[in-house]
Amino acid sequence: MGKVLYHIFITLYPLLARLAALFNSKARKWVTGRKDIMNTIAEAVKPLDAGTVWVHCSSLGEFEQGRPLLEKIKTLHPQYKIILTFFSPSGYEVQKKYSKADYIFYLPMDSPANAARFYDIIRPSLVIFVKYEFWNYFLKEAHKRKIPLLLVSGIFRKSQPFFAWYGGFYRQMLQYFSFLFVQNEASLQLLEGIGITHASISGDTRFDRVLEIAATHKNIDGIEDFCEGKTVIVAGSTWTEDDEELDHYANTHRDYRFIIAPHDITEERLKECDALYKYSIRYSTYLQLLKSGIPTQEVNTLIIDNIGLLGYLYRYGKVCFVGGGFGGDGVHNVLEPAVYGRPVLFGPVYDKFFEAVELLDAEGAFTVEGALELEKQLDILLSDATAYKKACGNAGNYVKNKSGATATIVNYIQEKRLLTN
Repeated sequence: MGKVLYHIFITLYPLLARLAALFNSKARKWVTGRKDIMNTIAEAVKPLDAGTVWVHCSSLGEFEQGRPLLEKIKTLHPQYKIILTFFSPSGYEVQKKYSKADYIFYLPMDSPANAARFYDIIRPSLVIFVKYEFWNYFLKEAHKRKIPLLLVSGIFRKSQPFFAWYGGFYRQMLQYFSFLFVQNEASLQLLEGIGITHASISGDTRFDRVLEIAATHKNIDGIEDFCEGKTVIVAGSTWTEDDEELDHYANTHRDYRFIIAPHDITEERLKECDALYKYSIRYSTYLQLLKSGIPTQEVNTLIIDNIGLLGYLYRYGKVCFVGGGFGGDGVHNVLEPAVYGRPVLFGPVYDKFFEAVELLDAEGAFTVEGALELEKQLDILLSDATAYKKACGNAGNYVKNKSGATATIVNYIQEKRLLTN
């Protein structure tokens, strides 16, 4: 049954994507990005004059997880070409010019023919899949060709098909991996329960990535000016529902500064933020006014209307709010603000994300059920110096104590001689 469901999925997904592309820009990019993709790849990487390492990420979040490992491999083995693939436009479109990868493509849709041709073209010495996405024929082809295949920062939950009664087909996919590096003990136990023993706990490479970002002081135009001398609250990756919980506090605390970075920066979504935050200005407009010397005293909220700054923006916040817990599929990356030693607030949908659960347990984060709780918690943290200092220390220490996953995986690659020097 599992194989039937999988084949229905890989058959219907492109058809549905083409239908959605008629009215959805993201689906349109997914479709157009894969037009004649195999020939595009063959033309781009021909001829190969060195070995290759293929790293696959579902989207932007998985890329940030895989990035520390990818860059470490590039440093240790510069003779290898890095081939980076994405399934989602939200990853590919943002990182298609990423300089540390030699080739960046959309992943062709999974099929026996596509997998065989893809491997014929790129001839990888090592294949790395990040966190999740399990494409049967791409995995099977690596196993068939005896190419080392690693899963890094894997996370497993009981609800996944690997652990269902019909999951034999999916369990076989896990057998194709040479080794699986998982984030936590719960994932390891789930794998052991279905007979997967070629796995160990490495932790999450995202901890290494956020520590790298925090160690890089990036001067962001206009932000110092906006924040100077003010109490600042940074809200990142917000959805409409998150902003609806926060807007009242921003609108009634005119002396504070708020930096809002929406998860989606389409014009429709930005207009929502413009309407919700009464004393707001978009970041691009603010920069223009700043350069022109035009005063913006009435503004207390900055709406970030570009991508790529959020990991650096959190350091400006005295308290940080992470979106997704009131809208979307759950809270986004809580590690990005925690690494700066900032208390983290988020909504009630977080249970799928172990780092959010652990940060709550470490008392470096606080979950709130709605606007009233959110405002109360903000008031406590911004007025009680002792509580604030404790939360800051707890958040920063949690991230530092969880680092090292990248080194663990690199050591495995070196010890097993998966790549030559």
